[in-house]
Amino acid sequence: MIRAIAIDDEPPALRIIERFASSSEQLQLLRTFTHPKEALKFLEREMVDLIFLDIQMPSVSGLDLYKSLPKGPMVIFTTAYSEYAVEGFELQAVDYLLKPFTRDRFEKAVEKAQNTLEYQQQIASGGQQFISIRADYSTHRISLTDIRYIEGLDDYLKIHLDNARPIVARLTMKAMVEMLPAGAFMRVHRSYIIPLKRITMVRNKSIYIGEVQIPIGGSYEEAFFKAF
Repeated sequence: MIRAIAIDDEPPALRIIERFASSSEQLQLLRTFTHPKEALKFLEREMVDLIFLDIQMPSVSGLDLYKSLPKGPMVIFTTAYSEYAVEGFELQAVDYLLKPFTRDRFEKAVEKAQNTLEYQQQIASGGQQFISIRADYSTHRISLTDIRYIEGLDDYLKIHLDNARPIVARLTMKAMVEMLPAGAFMRVHRSYIIPLKRITMVRNKSIYIGEVQIPIGGSYEEAFFKAF
């Protein structure tokens, strides 16, 4: 059972989610909120798997609100404005419901959340082996052991792989770090994430993965050498 809350400044929108959720066997809607600050207080004391989150609210953008949360709840964005869809998926949203949405569309989004939750539980119980990345209108399942290093390019990431072409994805470095196991991967520069086991040499303030030289950023130096 997915434990969920909904945040929207419009009560009618929340009532629709409540009505659809009441007939779902996969979903337990714990609370609804018209004020994001009240929702944040609730999240501090309660475990939640999923947030239905409106994007355009008077006090705060739903996108900014979700970015501020610690890693944890999944999100399904709800909005009447389709132009936010790309940014929503960059934040690894489970789904994006464009208002007004039907019960069938709502149930499909919940099913996606259920599948994601089961996948996360499998990772937690057996150790993470893969990540899924959306790029080139497809979802790529990438083995962690195939990743040589990850390079940030403005609004994109370039994932360098063994024996395969790099995958370029529209994703932030912060979101990428949160997807990777912390003990195995580390951000060492504003533009680089590396797998620690792939390091072949460290010289001065540079890391070498084979022949590739990667700089160590000043703000990451202390944490890197402690881990290394």
